[in-house]
Formats: sequence, C-alpha cells, structure tokens
Amino acid sequence: MCRELDQTYRAVAANFPKNSAARIEQVDGKDDLILTGLDKLEEPASLIALRKEVQRRMPRAELPETLLEIAARTGFTNEFTHISERDSRATDLSTSICAVLVAQACNTGPGPLERHDVPALRHSRLSWVNQNYIRNETLTAANACLVAAQSRIPLVHSWGGGEVASADGLRFVVPVRTVHAGPNPKYFGMGRGVTYYNLVSNQFTGLNGIVVPGTLRDSLVLLAVVLEQQTELNPTEIMTDTGAYADVVFGLFWLLGYRFSPRIADMGHARLWRIDPKADYGPLNGVSRNRIHTELIWQQWDDVLRLTGSLKLGLVHATSIMRTLQVGDRPTKLAQAIAEIGRIDKTVHILTSIDDESKRRRTLTQLNRGEDRHSVARAVFHGKRGELRQHYREGQEDQLGALGLVVNIITLWNTIYMDAVLEQLRREGYPLRAEDMARLSPLIFEHINFLGRYAFALPDAVAQGQLRPLRSGVAANDE
Repeated sequence: MCRELDQTYRAVAANFPKNSAARIEQVDGKDDLILTGLDKLEEPASLIALRKEVQRRMPRAELPETLLEIAARTGFTNEFTHISERDSRATDLSTSICAVLVAQACNTGPGPLERHDVPALRHSRLSWVNQNYIRNETLTAANACLVAAQSRIPLVHSWGGGEVASADGLRFVVPVRTVHAGPNPKYFGMGRGVTYYNLVSNQFTGLNGIVVPGTLRDSLVLLAVVLEQQTELNPTEIMTDTGAYADVVFGLFWLLGYRFSPRIADMGHARLWRIDPKADYGPLNGVSRNRIHTELIWQQWDDVLRLTGSLKLGLVHATSIMRTLQVGDRPTKLAQAIAEIGRIDKTVHILTSIDDESKRRRTLTQLNRGEDRHSVARAVFHGKRGELRQHYREGQEDQLGALGLVVNIITLWNTIYMDAVLEQLRREGYPLRAEDMARLSPLIFEHINFLGRYAFALPDAVAQGQLRPLRSGVAANDE
C-alpha cells in the first residue's frame, strides 16, 4: 500500500504538465489543486438513431404480464416458500405471488388486483400469500435468481461484467406515525421519511437494499449493503456520491479487498496525504502536506485484522461495529488506525481520478445508472402519492424489497427484448456499433403500462417460452 501511494504520486506528478484538467494555484500563500469539471459527453447520431429504433420495436405490455413472463422464463417465484410449510405449493401460486408483488411495488394494495372469479386472485388468497411467502429471505433468493438470469444475456456484457456497483438512496415520505422514520426538511418537508439505500451493478441490476430511518448518516450502511448482498455477482469496485464517503470507510473497504471509488465534490480541494516527508513529488509537493501516522497503524494492526476478519466472515454486521469504532463522540484508537489506512487509499483514489478523465467519467456513468433506476422505481411506486405507509420496519423492508424486485424484473424483461431487437436489426443489415450498444439502457418503461389494468394472463405461446412479436418501426409510429 505504501509503495502504491508513492508510485501513484510519482506517475501523476510526471504526467501533471500534460494534464489539461488540473492545475496548481496559489491561494492565501499555499498551493491549491484546481480540477476542471467534465464536459458533457455528446451522443453521436448513430446512438440516437439506434435508441429510437430499439424503442420503436419493443413490444407493449402490462406490468403484471412482465412478471408472469419472467416467472415462466426464470422460475423466480419458486424461491418464495411458505414460512412454516416450506414445501407447500398451492394451485397457481405463481400468479398469486406476482399479484402481491405488483400490489406492493405499485403501492396500491391488493384491492385493484382482486378477482372473485379467479381463485389465485381472491382477497383471501392474496392476503395469505402476503403473510406467508413475502419476506426478506424469499425476496433475497428471488432477486439472486433474476440477477443471474440478467447476467447470462449476451447484450449485458456490453454494459459491464458485474465487477462494478454503485450505491445511492431513494427517499420516501412516511405520513403514518412510526418510530421507523426520521426527519429531514430537505427531503420530507415537515414530515418524516425513510431512505431505501440500494446497490446497483453495472449490469443495471439491483443487488441489495437496506431501509434507513430518515436519511443516511452512518456511512457504514454502505459497507453493510455491499457485504450482505447475496447474488452471484461479486463487485470489487464500489462507487457512491459524495455523502457516503469517510476515511474509515475507505480503510475498511481496502482491508476487505474492495476498491472504494466515490465521486468527491470539489475533489481538487480534498486533503492529500503522504507517508515519506522527504519524497519529491514535483508539482504535487505543496498539496501533499498531510502526513500519515504509520506508527498508529502498526500499533493497532492486530485489532485491525481481527475486525476485518469478523466482517469478512459475517461474525459481526457492519452496522453494529460503531461501538468498536467510537466511544461517545470520539473515535477509538482502532478507528483512528483504520482512518489512517483509509487516507492512503483515498489519496490514491483522488490522484488517479485527477490523472484519468476516463475514470471520472466511468464513475459518473455508473452513478447515473443508479439515478435512472430510481426514476423507474418512482414510476412504479405511483400509488398513495408515492408515500410509504408501513408502520413497522419489517413491513417497510418487505414492500421496498418487492419494489426492487419488480424493477429488476422490468430490467430483465427489457434486456431480453432489446437483445431480440438487436438480433433482428443485425439480420436486416442495420449498422450496429459496439460503442452504441454499450450506451443503451434497459431502464425504459414507456411501453409498459403500470396504471389501472391488472390482467394476470399470458398468451399461450409466451407462456411456453416464446418471445412476444416485436413491433415494426412503421407500426410503432402509427400507434
């Protein structure tokens, strides 16, 4: 780690004169690093045309149909087992599970989905399924099934291999009286709310989510959402926005084998740290004034390894280690040692980001994917003014877990049909460019109806595994 820091300093210093995005200025008699923001990445005409062509040909569908179709293709509803009678399977249970997921995700409740003439959609059946099948354990298993199915589609690997993920929060007002919500005037006005802090892969799939009362204050929630995800993807680089980073988090991520890559606001003014006070880093000497206390790291090294091993093995939860890292308002010696480690890794991250525009842009691209996913979630969660009205933590987690699952279903359904559209275009001789396909997104939903029509039936051919007919460009324009 010490060698990496030294080598990074020297490489960035050597390239600094050629780096048009960074410069050193004198501010109050001290060197200050100034970093120019990224220019907007223009979209070529070929990408705009391809995006429109794909959108034209995507088949129209109702939201319940997408759930039933993905259930038939992946069998994800088999992961929903009875809470006490694990092997119990009622007739047409998959339809009932999909209906409950739609009711939860759309925030409408089961009323609009109930059908007295359909046993799988009767009120008593939906209530029974909700109570006995929908829980964190089954939602997690079903989500892992969907993530695996998404990763097997060829198109997905144009977007990423699953080695990168980003975390961000989706906020909901909670208008009911509950201790499991917190205030924040910026996001909840005069009321209270929760944040659904979720992890999104570079394949556009949601990997895990944690409900936080109010807004995120403890950056260790980020560590928990990464360590506790249970999909087959194993992201090793984690990106966040500015609010989720701290020196301790940098240190813990490095110790656990991850590369923490947050987007740091005003990165040029962030503090840079060095180990060797005599090292000559050329133009960076003036901005690398802060010294790493390596002796503190060595003093606490055994405890650092012990804590890291406990986190890695799941013996302690990330959100439960605050008493180990803090006494009152003061960090413990262990926390200070981990923060020193984090400052080394943070400095490497800042230096490489300053030196590499593609790294900064890659972070921005991934964070935008998380924002686009939140836009889909907002459109789905349209009922009751988009407010979460669960009184208890378990109910909040189950409902937002169902929302995350349904967004993954939409993402998978879109990806399957986008892949089919691209194959059709390829057969027609359409000029497909790899760089354009890499910038497509499955987080589109104009062709999927979320409102008012809840018919749980599939055409026979689709139920047997065939794809729906794609729309033609001409027919799509006429609709």
